[in-house]
Amino acid sequence: MATTPPTIKAAVVQAGAIPFDTSACVAKAVRLTAEAAATGATLVVFPEAFIPGYPKGMDYGLVVGARDPRGREEFRAYLDASIVVPGPETQLLGEAAALAGVYVVIGVIERDGGTCYCTVLFFGPDGSLLGKHRKLMPTVMERVIWGFGDGSTLTVVDAPFGRIGSVICWENYMPMLRMAMYAKGVQFYCAPTADDRDTWLPSMQHIALEGRCFVLTACQYLRRGDFTGPERVALGDSPAAVLMRGGSAIIDPLGKVLVGPDFSGETILTAELDPGEIGRAKFDFDVAGHYSRPDIFQLVVNEAPMPPVVTRKPPG
Repeated sequence: MATTPPTIKAAVVQAGAIPFDTSACVAKAVRLTAEAAATGATLVVFPEAFIPGYPKGMDYGLVVGARDPRGREEFRAYLDASIVVPGPETQLLGEAAALAGVYVVIGVIERDGGTCYCTVLFFGPDGSLLGKHRKLMPTVMERVIWGFGDGSTLTVVDAPFGRIGSVICWENYMPMLRMAMYAKGVQFYCAPTADDRDTWLPSMQHIALEGRCFVLTACQYLRRGDFTGPERVALGDSPAAVLMRGGSAIIDPLGKVLVGPDFSGETILTAELDPGEIGRAKFDFDVAGHYSRPDIFQLVVNEAPMPPVVTRKPPG
């Protein structure tokens, strides 16, 4: 009889970024990685856009048909604060993962040329950058400041305890993306988010049930006063006003909430996860296996990189 895989402890980090301050965000991520590892966690998940922050409440001076000079400067500052992957910041994050001996899944804003991408990075316990996922579909106003990912970063990484993948915020409402991830065998489904509404938790429970996977969702706890620069933030009438209230949680493959949602402030939530629960849950439902009907429904996924310019040189 097959041996039951050992349980692992997982942690979701609920904390606020220091918006637009890249080095401070990296330092906070390094510290929190160590704190999460000190709980015995093997897998540590951070929120969406933790480095250099999610610009909650900013409109960049936009109205339909017009921009303003101050908004252009706000975008320039955000672009400059975003990070290159790989780069010096990923080196520091990898070193933190190695020092702690943990897998780290963290949301960052990635700079590629003159475009920002909402990206999740995966680090191994040896410090290596295992891969990344760029958000395919930024939500509403996010489309003004973030580019669109393509199918080449639908990443799932292997760990001794299972397969780790990530789907960011409202990407989780894209059924075909979820199906693509289930077909990749995702078992530890990480959902960094900026959505702190009451409707988020039932969505995460549905995904856990649908994919028969553990779902780990992490959201920031962010106050108006965390923005210390000249950025215009329309939400919040005082520095103490809460712009993102958390709601992080961990859910098992049958939809049971193991820990969270937490709205109390910055915290690290942990839970013991039994990978054997995944197989037990798939006994009666495997959406990309015995419960599929490929004779009726099939999903075609394009995982080719889609660069805007392709250079073809003549032979020789």
